[in-house]
Amino acid sequence: MKPKISWRLLCASLYLASLAAQAHDHSPAAQGADMQQMWRKSMARAPLSATAAFDQDGRLWLATVQDGYLYLRHSTDLGKTYSPLVAVNPQPEAIAADGENRPKIAIGPKGELYVSYTQSLDKPFSGNIRFSRSLDGGKSFSAPITVNDNLEIISHRFDSMVVNRHGEIYLVWLDKRDQQAAAQKELAYTGAAMYYAVSRNGGESFSANKKIADHACECCRIALATDIDGVPVAAWRNVYDKNTRDHAIARLDGSATLMRISHDDWEVDACPHHGPSLSIGEDGTYHAAWFTQGKRRHGLLYARSTDKGAHFSVPLSFGNEDAQAAHPYVLSIGKAVYLVWKEFDGKNTHIRLMRSTDNGVSWSAPASVAQSADATDHPLLIAHKDHVFLSWNTSREGYRLIEITTEVP
Repeated sequence: MKPKISWRLLCASLYLASLAAQAHDHSPAAQGADMQQMWRKSMARAPLSATAAFDQDGRLWLATVQDGYLYLRHSTDLGKTYSPLVAVNPQPEAIAADGENRPKIAIGPKGELYVSYTQSLDKPFSGNIRFSRSLDGGKSFSAPITVNDNLEIISHRFDSMVVNRHGEIYLVWLDKRDQQAAAQKELAYTGAAMYYAVSRNGGESFSANKKIADHACECCRIALATDIDGVPVAAWRNVYDKNTRDHAIARLDGSATLMRISHDDWEVDACPHHGPSLSIGEDGTYHAAWFTQGKRRHGLLYARSTDKGAHFSVPLSFGNEDAQAAHPYVLSIGKAVYLVWKEFDGKNTHIRLMRSTDNGVSWSAPASVAQSADATDHPLLIAHKDHVFLSWNTSREGYRLIEITTEVP
């Protein structure tokens, strides 16, 4: 959407909007009715998010949501033409498809096609994590299954998925079962827990859910990447101390030891709906990008780690804060690292790009690679072999796939 206010005001407005039902009537019945109405309106909005991925043969797969169905289609000519739509779910569902919470696509080692999504439920902010697969090249999909083994009508949302080199499918999401348990004991619990499940049989079934961490920020996307040893790595906005919303990282190696990415000291009693991005290079370097309005740092930041997340470099500030720089995404290919993000000039939303050719040590000057004068999705980066593309959906122009491999020197 077109930004019209500063990020400081926006973060406050997100929190105030969630409490708007309480402003005129403090009775539980009135609060519940207004919150329910707000939730239904949010689910009824036409989704703008689009998710794309390349398979091993270079086919572009595109996932979109329309009228309660998750549809996939593919292109063999880089988005010029597409195959007919194929529905994943046989019955309509309320499928989350906004900027921070969208369906995911992952490709298996033999070309298996995996999709995950958050199914929104009737109760405000509740949902389930759903999964489906295609073993016939996207011609048909299995009946979706629910991966969260806690089936309370609470929040299991903001899924992220990755397939490692062994063909294991990892699903990670934000989960409020622990907050619910704490509330029943009248104990305080900030944010949500992070849980994950693993499939080692090609998505036929998933393991019991396992907790990664408590007190994750409840509405920010989770970044997920695979390390060179095949271990998935998750990065997310975490809640430290009372309400410091900086970023954490953990390898899903069984111990899930938390390491801190950022020390920005952003104290905010609200979720900013602004998760991080993570990419792991072929040499094992971790590349992270995020947004903050902290006391120590603010704006968009990038940092790298050469010791599996134990330590990160001094953050590099990028983007124009006066243009409300937001929603960064990072991708590394060989020694090249790409950063894209959104900026708004008062009329148009621009996608800006920087590129590093020395593994994130130095960077090119920012360049504009796309723009739109209407509502826009967050920018994503995808790659096939050595070719890197901006994946971006806009209300006016539709879905665009723009190669940026040599866009900047």
